[in-house]
Amino acid sequence: MNTPQFSVFDPAALLQLSQQFNQAFNPQFLRQLSHIGDPNMFLGALSNSAHGQGAAMAAGLGELGIALDPAALEKLQVEYTQKLSALWQDMLAARLPAIADRRFSAAAWHGNPLYAFNAAAYLLNAHFLNAMVDALEAPPKIKRKIGFTVQQMIDAMAPSNFLATNPAAQQKIVETNGESLTKGIAQLIADMHKGRVSQTDETAFEVGKDVATTEGAVVFENALFQLIQYRPLTAKVFQRPLLIVPPCINKFYILDLQPQNSLVRYALEQGHSVFLVSWRNADESLAHTTWDQYIDDGAIKALELVQEISGQDKVNALGFCVGGTILSTALAKLAATKVNPVASLTLLTAFLDFSDTGILDVYIDDMQIRMREQAIGQGGLMPGREFGSAFSSLRPNDLLWNYVESNYLKGEQPSSFDLLYWNADSTNLPGPMFCYYLRNMYLDNSLKDAGKLTVGGTKIDLGKIDAPAFIYASREDHIVPWTSAYASLSLLNPKKPKQNRFVLGASGHIAGVINPPAKNKRSYWTNDGKAADADAWLAGAVEHPGSWWTEWAKFLSEHAGKQVAAPRKLGNTKHGVIEAAPGSYVKVRAE
Repeated sequence: MNTPQFSVFDPAALLQLSQQFNQAFNPQFLRQLSHIGDPNMFLGALSNSAHGQGAAMAAGLGELGIALDPAALEKLQVEYTQKLSALWQDMLAARLPAIADRRFSAAAWHGNPLYAFNAAAYLLNAHFLNAMVDALEAPPKIKRKIGFTVQQMIDAMAPSNFLATNPAAQQKIVETNGESLTKGIAQLIADMHKGRVSQTDETAFEVGKDVATTEGAVVFENALFQLIQYRPLTAKVFQRPLLIVPPCINKFYILDLQPQNSLVRYALEQGHSVFLVSWRNADESLAHTTWDQYIDDGAIKALELVQEISGQDKVNALGFCVGGTILSTALAKLAATKVNPVASLTLLTAFLDFSDTGILDVYIDDMQIRMREQAIGQGGLMPGREFGSAFSSLRPNDLLWNYVESNYLKGEQPSSFDLLYWNADSTNLPGPMFCYYLRNMYLDNSLKDAGKLTVGGTKIDLGKIDAPAFIYASREDHIVPWTSAYASLSLLNPKKPKQNRFVLGASGHIAGVINPPAKNKRSYWTNDGKAADADAWLAGAVEHPGSWWTEWAKFLSEHAGKQVAAPRKLGNTKHGVIEAAPGSYVKVRAE
């Protein structure tokens, strides 16, 4: 029997997609990698002996320090041929293949043998492309890049992403007399003007009206940030206030989306006075701003202001994601001069040790950073839309292709979802600050080494921060792997390890953090015993149903001092109310 050739992938489309990765990978690397990403060459290698085309391909890979065992290639050849032949026999016999993939779950995929076969053939090819990557012998970083890029190509070429090969979309065109196609085209054109794929109905939200609604006021502003003080929700408050330093890569209101899922509001309800840093969305006026300025004029300035306004010599401080890196660096600089302004430190999904940066590692290498440094390192902006594209590429089926199918092929209106609205509200960063962060943190991992980095001439030693620490990580986090967050335990309070507390939550980088107790969703793990490493910690941990917020609330109250009457006015005589929360900085969009 002659096995037919099914063009499940379009090589021209693969080439176009590959070009989008030129900013992420060495061009020479991409040229070599294209041989792996081209399924036609892959299938050709499987249908020939390992001494023919397969050997030639292996020789090309050798230039990158990559090897493919001929025996492994031959095994793949046999397995692939057997499964493809069985699939072809099923089609000839009109037997529908089993398809366990939600992209092809609609009845239309199973009502026609041709469409069912096409989906099954796609999944078969995808499986063996990934199997081939797994079989490669390569340096870990190179292998991760290969796997990442091949998976991007696989996901992009799914038959569900194209009208000609998506029976569910075709059926909807018929059912709606073409209206779904008209709407889809209109939404595609609108998104082309926006420069991104819409994930939610952005007209359903307005910052300060629908999200970021907790009452408060801006009591200070400089070129980098506005300081928001929130109005107390209890008659009495803890003496020591809480300062929240969110990431500057995104808007702060992920911590104050709506009343029912606002971490800010939850802290207020627990009786804390809450202050928050609202970073400015960088424009040309900040194009030369450095990492040191984010430390000195950002985090340190905010700490001093909260001390001054509250009249307390110590405050509780929380840093989320890169906000935690900035806050910890600031505290280490102050500690070098014997200044300790915090009674406790909370870090949420934050890097201090960048030894393992997870899948984001595919975007980090010396060549790419040097390209960034040449382009914006001495002045310029890192566009927020590039962050959005990079983060979406980590989960492309959920954050990109799902919406291509629903928005454009089926003409469906995106639903209203506050978290996805926030996700689309991107922020720019100053080029010098961003390049410093990439090189010194992600590439060189210098922050963890005492004295290796300096801020304003002061050597940074995280071990000198003297404050009890609450470290939270999310188990399925693809931005900050939980084991990397766990590594902070060895950097903070090295002589007082009992001052550190680690809590692991379910879900990912954002959904794991934003998990209010009232919803009683997910779970979290604790382990108060000693553990040699992260795996040992988890092995001995106890799982608890619900939200980790309650654990944090207990920790925070232990370090918040006595309760006093809540202040009647926001700010003080020197720092009065400038405008109502959420302020004007957060409303500036990056487009």
